Amino acid sequence: MTDSIWVTGIGVASSIGMNAEESLSSFRAGKRGVGEIRILDTVHKAVFKVGEIPLTDLQMMEMLQIPETQYSSYTRTALIGMIAAREAFRDANLQQENQEGSGNGVRTALVSATTVGGMDKTEREFATGSPESGFIATHPCGDSTDSIAAFLGLQGYRTTLSTACSSGANAIIHAARLIRNGIVDRAIAGGVDALSKFTLNGFNSLMILDKDYCQPFDRNRRGLNLGEGAGYIVLESDRLAGSAGSRRVCRLSGYANTNDAYHQTASSPGGDGAYGAMTIALKMSGLKAGEIDYINAHGTGTENNDASEGAALVRLFGRELPPFSSTKPFTGHTLGAAAGLEAVFSIMAIRDGLLLPGLGFREPMEGLNLIPQREMKEGLDIRNVLSNSFGFGGNNSSLIFSKQ
Repeated sequence: MTDSIWVTGIGVASSIGMNAEESLSSFRAGKRGVGEIRILDTVHKAVFKVGEIPLTDLQMMEMLQIPETQYSSYTRTALIGMIAAREAFRDANLQQENQEGSGNGVRTALVSATTVGGMDKTEREFATGSPESGFIATHPCGDSTDSIAAFLGLQGYRTTLSTACSSGANAIIHAARLIRNGIVDRAIAGGVDALSKFTLNGFNSLMILDKDYCQPFDRNRRGLNLGEGAGYIVLESDRLAGSAGSRRVCRLSGYANTNDAYHQTASSPGGDGAYGAMTIALKMSGLKAGEIDYINAHGTGTENNDASEGAALVRLFGRELPPFSSTKPFTGHTLGAAAGLEAVFSIMAIRDGLLLPGLGFREPMEGLNLIPQREMKEGLDIRNVLSNSFGFGGNNSSLIFSKQ
């Protein structure tokens, strides 16, 4: 069994930037990507704010140098994922082709997460399209994973996970387990989701969408803003990460997934599942609570989540609670992509010495004197970052990234 799991590359695409550097610039400027709906065709265009990537599918195909004649072969989900995954591969100094056929004996896996799969194309084409239009083949969740694998030239192990809003974290956990158990040497893992009418209407029916900008951990929070995007990281075994051409950005030092099975959509009031995930991840990392330098919280801005996560944070950290924030006011809640995006942001916090800010906070929640990080700070020694992702059905995941 391999011991250390190293991050050697990151890639991200969202409403605040189509790569890591653009995202960092948005954080520095306090520039949120949440705003009016411009691309998604919905009757709610003038009602809800979302974190929408300001590019059409054809514009993203041009970025990827895919001919317009292949338009029917790709969903918006797949295209967003391909952009982020390509950046992660390039950041890890990997070639974008023939990963399994290069003769170097490196076994590379792809573990990708999504919640809506090809729903965006199905919605556009189901009513008027024919089976030949391509939406039947691109609808399954695994289609975006297959598209990413083909684009990168990956021919080995690949799989798709869907566990609601913790999907991307569970993809990273699955990838780490593959490496630790000697099944693969390297894995690219994370998540991707595109906005769809199905998602927007579904969350609207649950009455947890904010018509204004979301306010995580604020007393007057009203709900979440949806978003779209992708975040992927390249993980490598200790042996491979120390080889020529590879660089060690940080370690995935701890991880855990729990399920409190409290309710179909709500988290337990005391944050039992969140507390369990964070506690087990800390134990795996060998760290004490006081050694965590920053927490990228799930922080959706809903009444239930923030109260539950807040209770779990106080329960675990008490007076040692480190700086924490939710980056969802910048990107929107990107569902299956959220944990992938936020893993990338957590790694950037270590790599660049950052405390990332939240937005919209004004007044602490009742009964919990929690004040999130409101300003970006740079030039710090950030050694250990905890990233939380909690999904419907009580599926809770925590990741810990460490400098060395």
